[in-house]
Amino acid sequence: MSEASAPDRVTIVSVCYNSMAVIPQMLASLPPSSPVVLVDNASSDAAALEAAAARHGARLIRNPENRGFGVACNQGAALATTEYLLFLNPDATLAPGALEALVAATGRYPGASGFNPRIEEADGSAYFKRGSVLLPRAARLPRGWPEADREVPVLSGAALFLRRADFEAVGGFDPLIFLYHEDDDLSLRLKAERGPLMFIRSAVVRHQGGRSSVRNAEVAALKAWHMGRSRVYAARKHGQPLAAARALLSATTQLLSPLVLLSRRKRAKQLGFFRGVLSGTLGS
Repeated sequence: MSEASAPDRVTIVSVCYNSMAVIPQMLASLPPSSPVVLVDNASSDAAALEAAAARHGARLIRNPENRGFGVACNQGAALATTEYLLFLNPDATLAPGALEALVAATGRYPGASGFNPRIEEADGSAYFKRGSVLLPRAARLPRGWPEADREVPVLSGAALFLRRADFEAVGGFDPLIFLYHEDDDLSLRLKAERGPLMFIRSAVVRHQGGRSSVRNAEVAALKAWHMGRSRVYAARKHGQPLAAARALLSATTQLLSPLVLLSRRKRAKQLGFFRGVLSGTLGS
């Protein structure tokens, strides 16, 4: 029996929330033989998403309520039987050969536990996660893509590739993190327990950035609230000194910025972040 091709060995998991503006492009970019699981967090466009999943042959999990990004990723991964997982944002698309390059990288770096491809913004510029608020500033890498494959301090959840065995060994995403910093938390646990994290330059993913859900002041405020709350929780979890105080200082500084006055969406976002930090600090 011939060995399975690289796409056959990768289950692609994507979490959707009112994402029909981008889902068709993402699905069209995937190799036909890759198993795909879409997890819908109670979208209002559920019927259209169900039709799109059926056209592609993807499995669809429909949650009656929004359970958060990490929990939804765990749900999708639980259905996988392949050797590898790729958590892919609905506003991302795979360039030809991306999965082949990522699977090949696991052979070159057998000790690594997680991988990011070279992620391009819609205009071709670099989307590269060079650090995290959970790590000291000294750990940050320079801006832009590295010139070659290299070890990195943290991975982006926009296109997160890893062995299913490693994902399961660390318990998957922390279900207590609803949204934001869940990829930082998973990255740090993978690195500590399973091995280094790698950037793979030859694997290309294109990212439309911030288009996984609708954009308005209300959605911005809700996302920012979760960002603030998650920051406090994750920083405390990873032993960051003065976690709540540092988050409150950051939230207050951003809220008082003159730039916030120019945009209703920015005001809603920064106020939501401040309230989220307070909620995380007080444990409410």
